[in-house]
Amino acid sequence: QVHVAESGGGLVQAGGSLRLSCTVSGLTFNDYAMGWFRQAPGSKREWVSCIGGRALTQYSPPLRGGRFTISRDNAKNIVSLQMDDLKPEDTAVYYCAADRTFGRTAAGFCVQPNDPHRGEGTQVTVSS
Repeated sequence: QVHVAESGGGLVQAGGSLRLSCTVSGLTFNDYAMGWFRQAPGSKREWVSCIGGRALTQYSPPLRGGRFTISRDNAKNIVSLQMDDLKPEDTAVYYCAADRTFGRTAAGFCVQPNDPHRGEGTQVTVSS
């Protein structure tokens, strides 16, 4: 059984930084793409960034402006999201997601996630 658990959310002022982490168990970690998506109240799910299984590919939707950086440590089964220059509109629950499909690229996962494994989410609140 795949288990996904996020940590690292919190309250930060606009312009600040946060680093989210996610541990994954129950699958061969480096065979699967990983990603982060977020959801604010009343809004639809929005994908933030994805990374391929061996970190050879990364993908972030164009609107992020280079403020978010995804990385993974395959030795520790951890995927992280470094968020810099945070804005109030970044406030949301952030979810870590593991692909259910073997060996896809980061873009393949982010664009067509197909009901991934996901955690319970971690709240990120950015005050103005």
